Amino acid sequence: MSIQHVMTQMGLRHRLYRQMEPNARDKTGLSPFNLFIVILVLLSFLALALETEPTMSDDWMLAIQWFNIAIIAIFAVEYLLRLWVAGEDPRYRGLKGRLRYIFSGYAMADLVAFLPELLWILFAPEDSSQQVVMVLRVLRLARLAKISRFIPAFDVLGATLNRAGQQLFTTLAMAMALVYVSAVILYFVEGVGGLQQESFASIPRAIWWAIATLTTVGYGDVYPVTPLGRFFASVIAIAGIGMVALPAGVFASAFSDELRERENAKLKARNEALEEEIETGEVAPKGDA
Repeated sequence: MSIQHVMTQMGLRHRLYRQMEPNARDKTGLSPFNLFIVILVLLSFLALALETEPTMSDDWMLAIQWFNIAIIAIFAVEYLLRLWVAGEDPRYRGLKGRLRYIFSGYAMADLVAFLPELLWILFAPEDSSQQVVMVLRVLRLARLAKISRFIPAFDVLGATLNRAGQQLFTTLAMAMALVYVSAVILYFVEGVGGLQQESFASIPRAIWWAIATLTTVGYGDVYPVTPLGRFFASVIAIAGIGMVALPAGVFASAFSDELRERENAKLKARNEALEEEIETGEVAPKGDA
């Protein structure tokens, strides 16, 4: 292989890397290639919804199946291309680097987005179980992770969850404890004592009422009828309002802090770049104009 051919190949890989890796572009926004992938993911979700519509004609169902096969093929080619261009990143160079990339979160999502259905199409018998087919369709939701790398909102959401993870876990533990305590109380008040309602005949059955009440959903299919049971239900319902609002407040505060820190980091980077340009003489200070 000539040196010129090697340089051409490396140049092609570098150009593809700049198209496929969002952080490698000088311009903001999606590259044409990544925009095409995002559109395909959204269309695949539309196809998933239409596949479940019983009034769709056989011709339309066949067209949707062929469209899904085309999407699977495109995603397979995309995965191989991303594996090839990953070598442009120093972290993923060489055999060990490629293995590190294969087991990274985004690469695993890319793989799950097409491989299960591709293997099913190639090797599954014609009289396949509909339950398995539905499981494979549900796996298409992994394609959301494909577009999360292109949309900053997903990154902010993940950083927010990481920032407020401990506080959210604490509020979740408190909520679970309150659900269990509420179910136990109503079990003894309505299930064992009182009118011995069937809906409160056991603690697991009472948990359904506790969840519906504490989340303020209140379906009304299960409710206490004794005065004591209604008293405890009122206290539990009021406690549920605060319990639902608490994690929302924690998440909103962490989300606001994350956005503020990102804006401050951008402003700091912009000021540092401007100061560096002034020091190198590329931009004259305003006072010298």
